[in-house]
Amino acid sequence: MEAARPPATAGKFVVVGGGIAGVTCAEQVSKVLEEFDVEEQPSTMLENRFPNIKVIESEVKQLKSEEHCILTEDGSEHVYKKLCLCAGAKPKLICEGNPYVLGIRDTDSAQEFQKQLTKAKRIMIIGNGGIALELAYEIEGCEVIWAIKDKAIGNTFFDAGAAEFLTSKLIAEKPEAKIAHKRTRYTTEGRKKEAETKANVGHIGSALGPDWHEGLNLKGTKEFSHKIHIETMCEVKKIYLLKEFRFSKKNSLNFPRDHHNQSVTTDKEIWPVYVELTNEKIYGCDFIVSATGVTPNVEPFLCGNKFALGEDGGLKVDDHMCTSLPDVYAAGDICSASWQPSPFWQQMRLWTQARQMGWYAAKCMAAATSGDSIDMDFSFELFAHVTKFFNYKVVLLGKYNAQSLGSDHELMLRCTKGQEYIKVVMQNGRMMGAVLIGETDLEETFENLILNQMNLSSYGEDLLDPNIDIEDYFD
Repeated sequence: MEAARPPATAGKFVVVGGGIAGVTCAEQVSKVLEEFDVEEQPSTMLENRFPNIKVIESEVKQLKSEEHCILTEDGSEHVYKKLCLCAGAKPKLICEGNPYVLGIRDTDSAQEFQKQLTKAKRIMIIGNGGIALELAYEIEGCEVIWAIKDKAIGNTFFDAGAAEFLTSKLIAEKPEAKIAHKRTRYTTEGRKKEAETKANVGHIGSALGPDWHEGLNLKGTKEFSHKIHIETMCEVKKIYLLKEFRFSKKNSLNFPRDHHNQSVTTDKEIWPVYVELTNEKIYGCDFIVSATGVTPNVEPFLCGNKFALGEDGGLKVDDHMCTSLPDVYAAGDICSASWQPSPFWQQMRLWTQARQMGWYAAKCMAAATSGDSIDMDFSFELFAHVTKFFNYKVVLLGKYNAQSLGSDHELMLRCTKGQEYIKVVMQNGRMMGAVLIGETDLEETFENLILNQMNLSSYGEDLLDPNIDIEDYFD
């Protein structure tokens, strides 16, 4: 006899996902706005602060959009009037099911990585996004081989000039002083996992956010501080376990000791795993970190629902964060922005955008319920992202890499080695984007110049002259 199903619970608004998009959406729906801080907190804190929020710790089994109903793994049904899907994205692992390949996406995987690192003499990082950049800089006492498919590091964020500016910091000894951070995150604290069992291998926590390595001791077994070698323009061709590698009769390479001397000797050390790159080089290591980006976590919601999907696999949303299904909204990494964007904005799967989208989706849901109209939020006018790489403040504004501008643009640069790197993207005398690395104090001025599209042709090179305080020009 089938067990009786628990009675369906009805919520005016149901939000799926406990990352920054989901929490921001839920908070905004409750009509209380908090300053944005990211730090892990138990989910009960959310319920205590917002009595009209009920947190359900269960994964979604099925969405029945026609019945306005969500089924969760614990057997419950949740009926909604409006639903917002904020289930984030999951890491693209270069190899599924290999015990020596780690993906870093949430707190649990970051802590597992720290545990593995304490026993490691050499690791390999695959990927060129934010997490790979931070890892390459933060890891100490362990040889790091970093394989990237691009010509230069941080291709998503930087051009080759900025990459060169940062690479000098990567090879140098690190100072101890760190930039302080305080942000807030919520966790479901009842789920401390003693070990990864087969039952919960597929469980994904919320994304780590910009300060994920704070509080983690990223030290390997060796005494030296920093030892890194970068292999550019290559990807993983094959991964061998020790037994397979011995059978292949191939040779692996020693860690390159000298950047200038390219003669590399055969490695006599025995490693648990070996990586063959597309440039034919093979390196052994203790484990591999797969940091090759994310893919929208749409799988749990597709069965029986005709969602329109974007080219990147996300749920297509319009300028009110609505999906193609009635009363179903989406925000954060799971969605693909499908409206005609502002000339200075593009979607990137970053924490800043997850927060903005979650907040705006909640406003749209509330407006639709009360029959009010709502304008597109101002945060979608200008792409703006502030982060930290290699202990430098990094500000990205507008079309900072001349995205979609074609060849009809010019770049202006100012660089003081070890201190600051400023790049401005200009088109027809108007500022379209900028990259600011270091304490430049120019972000507000440049934001305004991009938004108001003032013709700056008459200023020429003076725009970036360090002896001229351009903030005074445009106050």
